[in-house]
Formats: sequence, C-alpha cells, structure tokens
Amino acid sequence: MFYISVILLAALIAVQIAKKSGIPSLMLFLSLGIISSLIGFNFEDYQFAENFSKIALLIIIFYGGFGTNWKAGRTVVIESLILSTIGVILTSLLTGVLIHFILRFGWIESFLIGSIIGSTDYASVSNILSSKNLNLKYNTASLLELESGSNDPMAFTLTCIFLALIKGE
Repeated sequence: MFYISVILLAALIAVQIAKKSGIPSLMLFLSLGIISSLIGFNFEDYQFAENFSKIALLIIIFYGGFGTNWKAGRTVVIESLILSTIGVILTSLLTGVLIHFILRFGWIESFLIGSIIGSTDYASVSNILSSKNLNLKYNTASLLELESGSNDPMAFTLTCIFLALIKGE
C-alpha cells in the first residue's frame, strides 16, 4: 500500500509538471511506470491490478465526459461519429497492413496491434488542446475532442475481435 501511495503522489506531481511544461501527462505517467519498475517495484498481485485499472478507467472516462464541451460539440456530432467509427476501422486496418509487411507479423497479430494503437487518446488530445491554447478554425477543436472521446468503443471492439480470432473462438 505504501508503494501505491508513493506512485499516486508522484503521479500528482507529474500532472503539475505536465501543466507547467506542456508535456502530455500520459508521457510522464508512462515514464513513471518505467522508472518504478526499474527501481524494483515488483507488483505481482494481478487481481488487484486488474480491479484497480478498471476503477481507474471508469474515473478517466467519467472525467472525460465532464470535460467535453457538449454545446460546441453538437455542430460536429456526425463528423466525429464518422471519424470515430469508420476512421478507426480504416486506421487500424492500414496500421495492421503496415505492421504485417514491415515487421513480418502474421495478419491477425498485425491487425490486433493496429486496433490497439488505431485510436486517438482523449487524455492526450484534451491536454494538448488546453495547454497550448490553440486557436483552431471551423470547430476543429470540438471535432478532435469529441472524436477522441468517442473512438474508444470501436477500438475496444476491434481489439476484442482480433483477440478472439487469435484464441480461435
């Protein structure tokens, strides 16, 4: 429990550093995870990790919903839904094809990796938009924010499909 407290405290400090420096907090969180494993934080309670990550994911998604500007997003709902469905499918498939030919992975494994990395992350997009104070035209900021917040279900579905294919189900 002490290690979890230390990591959460370090994560709060990382958020403050990210706000001041403009570095996406996700990059600092990944670095924090790597550093904690290098200094000997050996976590082997997988059931706790699964439950903790589910709760964290719920909080992140819930927070993302509150951070979305729904009034500005109404004008770009159709475009964002097209991008978050068809766009994610095409990006995942294209990424899978590139992985297959460049890294020589099997087709299903390539498409699995493509589906995992084929969607944009809401936390990164909102962090960049808010920290850089970008003046984007034509409701582009609302489109990016709504699309990045709504593409996770499609990426999750594709990932589950390719995992099931690998398992032979």
